Amino acid sequence: MTLLDVRDLRVAYRNPSTGAQAIAVDGVSFKVEKGETLGIVGESGCGKSTLARALMAYCRPGGEVVGGEVLFDGTDVLRLSDEGIRELRGRRMAMVPQDPLTSLTYHMKVGPQVDEILQIHQQLDAAAARLHTLKLFEGTNLPEPEDIYGRYPHENSGGQRQRVVIAGALACQPDLLILDEPTTALDTTTEMQVLKLVKELRDRLGMALVYITHDLTLTDYMCENVLVMLDGKVAERGTASRIFTAPETEYGKMLVSSIPRLDSAPPPAAATPRPEAEKPAEPLLAVERLSFRYRQRWSLAALFEPKDLPLAVDDVSFELRPGETLGLVGESGSGKSTLANIIVGLLAPTSGNITFDGTPINEIDKHRSAELRRRIQIVFQDPLSSLNPRRRVETILTRPQEIFFGVRGQAARDRAVELLEDMELSADLMRRFPRQLSGGQQQRVAIARAFAANPDLILCDEITSALDVSVQAHVLKLLKGIQQKTGAACLFISHDLGVVKQVADDTVVLKDGRVVEAGVTHAVFDKPSHDYTRLLLAAASRREDYAELQMSTHPGRQAGTHQSPEGYSC
Repeated sequence: MTLLDVRDLRVAYRNPSTGAQAIAVDGVSFKVEKGETLGIVGESGCGKSTLARALMAYCRPGGEVVGGEVLFDGTDVLRLSDEGIRELRGRRMAMVPQDPLTSLTYHMKVGPQVDEILQIHQQLDAAAARLHTLKLFEGTNLPEPEDIYGRYPHENSGGQRQRVVIAGALACQPDLLILDEPTTALDTTTEMQVLKLVKELRDRLGMALVYITHDLTLTDYMCENVLVMLDGKVAERGTASRIFTAPETEYGKMLVSSIPRLDSAPPPAAATPRPEAEKPAEPLLAVERLSFRYRQRWSLAALFEPKDLPLAVDDVSFELRPGETLGLVGESGSGKSTLANIIVGLLAPTSGNITFDGTPINEIDKHRSAELRRRIQIVFQDPLSSLNPRRRVETILTRPQEIFFGVRGQAARDRAVELLEDMELSADLMRRFPRQLSGGQQQRVAIARAFAANPDLILCDEITSALDVSVQAHVLKLLKGIQQKTGAACLFISHDLGVVKQVADDTVVLKDGRVVEAGVTHAVFDKPSHDYTRLLLAAASRREDYAELQMSTHPGRQAGTHQSPEGYSC
């Protein structure tokens, strides 16, 4: 039985200056049966997210539905009253957006935010709502649900925030769940856990799913049918297995060929590392027995019963030489981003040493010289929260040139245009604000801003998580090209093991803040020596047997006791 019937849907955005309309979704039609999962794929800017919002009668500012119908259980959603739409959203239709930080209220703790959904739509009292929220948190594999319940959004990792949003969407067991890039912030094992949970709910409740993603491997795992979108239109449609293995259109073939695969041969640079004699004698970055512990949040209980929080980074050591790329992998909460924040100076280590180009840099950013800040740049996982919302793209890209090199005016603007073109972005975006860009465009602007400083070391924290596969392949190629040209080193943090295998010379695997395996990338991936590495690889390959490995690696979800290899250096 058809649950969702979309007929010739057209959505346009109006330019406030000229009044002209730009069509973002152009005549899209499809049906979704009860219990079916439909995947929608395509490059950034093709209209996927705009389509997802329109299914719930919502458009971004400046957008409007200019034609078509969205029939949900026989009722046209686009013609419902405001009260009817409020009744529909959350209870019968729910959505998991791409960016969890912007969908959570920053000044409210995350637990009460999910409680509110249950109290409004399920009429639960406060105690029952809290109990149900904790069960949802446990079901989405959030560690220590009661602790997370009392945290604010910014106090959780990106993966934890995304799981909170998924829990909120599942709270009322909706008939239709729309997932817009829901797992971009999740590591591979958590991603598999969440997707298996969603599939189980779909099968048990007969819930239908519309799954929007740029990861075609996920559509093959999750979906029966797939739509491929290009420039707001449906370019190809068919079963997921056929689209993934034998696409018919040239565009579909390009998307599939851009997927980084774990079973592919490593690139020559990664497969054959440079001999020791050819490596510089001194590393550019040396991390020695580094540890970090977050401070306990202030409260009356903490005042009278203080306790030490577990180490977020525990006795980590590695070296990185000019021109080399070191991959850093591990589950959400394993300490990857904390380690990057320490190196860039946002946090000070609890113990251990960091040396950059022979100089100790244990101090935080405000005590570092401008030249050192220029030489070490970071690209964060969440581009929207790292870009100034009150500054246009032009200012975002010209400001680093003015601060570090004194370049202003037309020369700075020309360099900004060059950086945008390197990221396959139009110069027309210079006048836009970050919120006027798609998720992939925001991430590419953030990458361009980091390269505007001509750094010697760039820390990439999940930089491809918001990019579609074709743009991802281009960005990675660009990153490698800049490294070869400038000799810059890269610490590449990612939960996409296919990407790490493609770009990294060496790889370090983190678990609970400790190094459990490290070495040349192709050796770590092809012949892993640790159960935890095998777990990550199984999950990245969408293998169902990863659950068995998970039981041996996370018995009772307790922290592991694996020891860090002594004296490891890349």
